[in-house]
Amino acid sequence: MNRNKKMWLVTSLLLIFALLLAACGGAEATEEPMDDMTDEATSDDMADEEMDDEDMADDDMSDDMGMCMGAEAGSEVSILYIWSGAEEESFQGIMAPVLEECGITLVAESSRDQALLDTRVESGDPYDIVIWSTTAPLASYPDQLVALDTVGANGDNYSDAWKATANGEWLAVGLKADPKSLVWYSPVNFDAMGYAVPATWDEFTALADTMAADGNVPFAMGFESGDATGWTASDFIQDILLATQGPDYVFGLLDGSIPYDDAGVVEAYEIYSAWATDPAYAVGGADGSLSTSFSDAILQPFSDPPQAMMLKQSGFAGGAVAETYPELEYGTDYAFFGFPGGQGVQSGADWLMVFNDTPAVHAIVGYLTSAEGGAAWAQSGFGLSPNNGSEGNYSDAISADLAAVLANAAAATPDLGDSIQPTFGAAEWEAIVDVISGASDIPTALAAAASAQQADLAQ
Repeated sequence: MNRNKKMWLVTSLLLIFALLLAACGGAEATEEPMDDMTDEATSDDMADEEMDDEDMADDDMSDDMGMCMGAEAGSEVSILYIWSGAEEESFQGIMAPVLEECGITLVAESSRDQALLDTRVESGDPYDIVIWSTTAPLASYPDQLVALDTVGANGDNYSDAWKATANGEWLAVGLKADPKSLVWYSPVNFDAMGYAVPATWDEFTALADTMAADGNVPFAMGFESGDATGWTASDFIQDILLATQGPDYVFGLLDGSIPYDDAGVVEAYEIYSAWATDPAYAVGGADGSLSTSFSDAILQPFSDPPQAMMLKQSGFAGGAVAETYPELEYGTDYAFFGFPGGQGVQSGADWLMVFNDTPAVHAIVGYLTSAEGGAAWAQSGFGLSPNNGSEGNYSDAISADLAAVLANAAAATPDLGDSIQPTFGAAEWEAIVDVISGASDIPTALAAAASAQQADLAQ
């Protein structure tokens, strides 16, 4: 290589090296303002710059328009809920996205003791959020609860059935629910017998009469359950009330404005006892209804040959059938329809209520009632959500169909015995057992239950 070529090569390398140094210096100049960014920076400003994960998280938490709704990292939210064990773990998993994104810490307590809730509220130091198995706190503390539409709740994701109100304000929302107003049956058996799924109360009673005339027992009625014997019968009677009297009537029983020995309740007991005591309508008649466990009754319509054509039971029955008869196919061999003529759905539900208005509470309520929150709930496998955002996110067809029942409910009523405590539930079950066994007539049995109802509600 000659001298001129060597000089040209050296000069070129020096020039390239100088350009690289200039480029590196320029990079250092653009990083300094990013390091100096304060919490006052807006989300639009952040969108214009590349930031590391820590800076982005800090500034996103101060973004009122995002998931965090102005909540600051390190915020604490006190919460009382009724779940424990695996259920509590599932809920914590559902909450993880908002807690991690916003740096919120939940200070959680798990209890079903109403006295714990009452003590905190009456001491002037209520939990920020309460998730309870009934809407009873609405009646006790309507003035202390915060309207949910003022703390970020998205009402568009819920039907009115899952928005509990008091004094004209939306104070509770159903987070998790299990529909009870269901009738399980075998589509294959219905097709073989020429039976059609009834759509109205009159069609339902007519179908039961037709089945009995054909020699096919309509109902699996077993309700033995130890100290809780009678609860399945009380659920059935409440669904009869929803069909014959409507949800406002059931709410009247819940608040005591209608006594439990009212004529409408008497009629429902007459209908139910006529079926449950007759071996043409219930497997084993009165003895079978009283002595057959509720878990065994679940399987009776799906045995080979079937012992009954229908079962009135909650959503969990599908899992029991699948576990015992894994060869059966949902939708073909077993399925459910909504209780015919029911003007609302009876359900067990867990309700969210708010006592304190803070940015961190806004973030949690906003997330749980968002479509994203509904999807997370469905994907977790932790029961069913009335949130419309859960649609399309369940891993199995049964859960998806059950959730549709919840989402489309015109009204939702809680279980009477679960809601009126502490003695009415047991008195209601005792009344049913005494009527079916023949130990008491209906007026006498209901008079005792009505006395317990009014005594509990007066406390």
